Amino acid sequence: SQVVCMKISIPKPFPAPAEFFVRRAGYGKITDRARGETSYVYRLSRTAFYPRLHLYIESEDATSISLNLHLDQKQPSYEGSHMHSGEYEGELVEKEAARIKEAVAKAMPSSE
Repeated sequence: SQVVCMKISIPKPFPAPAEFFVRRAGYGKITDRARGETSYVYRLSRTAFYPRLHLYIESEDATSISLNLHLDQKQPSYEGSHMHSGEYEGELVEKEAARIKEAVAKAMPSSE
């Protein structure tokens, strides 16, 4: 079975790169050198690396951002694996998607 992340589509309130919004929501940038991929993580604990929320910027244009979000429960369990114990739906992932959308809305400059 194919694993699919929770997809989040967010209208961009003003022209800024997707990374601006992701970092504003508290995500740290990580680079997988082996696969050449950049993603972002939000740690749920100050002391442990897992579990963590894991986000990819799937696409971006002038008007919207498309993100993929999931929860990593633990690190990959065997060498050479990039699959891990991830949760792709559920209350925590849904609440985080709402929090990200709220962070993007708050990032909009006021018109005052």
